[in-house]
Amino acid sequence: MPIEKLKMETSKGKLQYNISGSGKPNIVLMNGGSGPIEGWMKILPEISELASVFSYNRFGVTSSDMPKEPQDGLAIVETLREALTIVGFDPPFLLVGHSLGGLYANLYARLYPKEIAGIVFLESSHPKDIQLDKYQGRVVKAINKMLAMFDSLSSHKQFNEVNFVKRTVDHIHKIDHFPEIPVHVVTGGKENRMMPEEARKKRLENQLDLLSLSKRSKHIIAKKSGHFPQLSEPRVVIDTIKECVEQIKQTN
Repeated sequence: MPIEKLKMETSKGKLQYNISGSGKPNIVLMNGGSGPIEGWMKILPEISELASVFSYNRFGVTSSDMPKEPQDGLAIVETLREALTIVGFDPPFLLVGHSLGGLYANLYARLYPKEIAGIVFLESSHPKDIQLDKYQGRVVKAINKMLAMFDSLSSHKQFNEVNFVKRTVDHIHKIDHFPEIPVHVVTGGKENRMMPEEARKKRLENQLDLLSLSKRSKHIIAKKSGHFPQLSEPRVVIDTIKECVEQIKQTN
């Protein structure tokens, strides 16, 4: 079933979004870099049965407006907060952050700890992941450099969030405090053959390090998945979100 997409006007431009379901805690789905709402299609129907769910396309994704300023973590968190206020989606939230969206969830919780009830880090980026680039071969590095050069020639792509990951990581490092909330870390167990062995080891270490953010953390391996468990093993992701919701309700 296609996901119904509405549009809202924010102070920075128009955003596409969807709200499904009812109940608390309000769940916010945070896409990976350039990921569309449709990336959640296999989990959205079922998690909408247990709570209200907000999903959206960030600036530059499908029919949301192109960004007019650098899309670093602060800009993305502030735009999200504005969007949630506009549609009347109230905190505290359970954030589900996939890939780069996990980095923004991490920053959001540090900036506004009272607004976050829990986080599911879904194959999430870790601040230390930016160091993995040094393990890539010269060919991959050359291609990435060339693509970045082409992006800088485009007026809207120069503001793309992938160009500001380091700035986002710097924002995270400036705020030591992370709230004592339920944290579930879902890691794909399938080996990425494109990634050098040393990089794979370091990335797994980083995934495990996310557990140290809270004493109420849990690690889940999606054994048959790579970077997109929500598509390859939706049941694992749905059950993890359900467990986190229950944990939040018990706490409250």
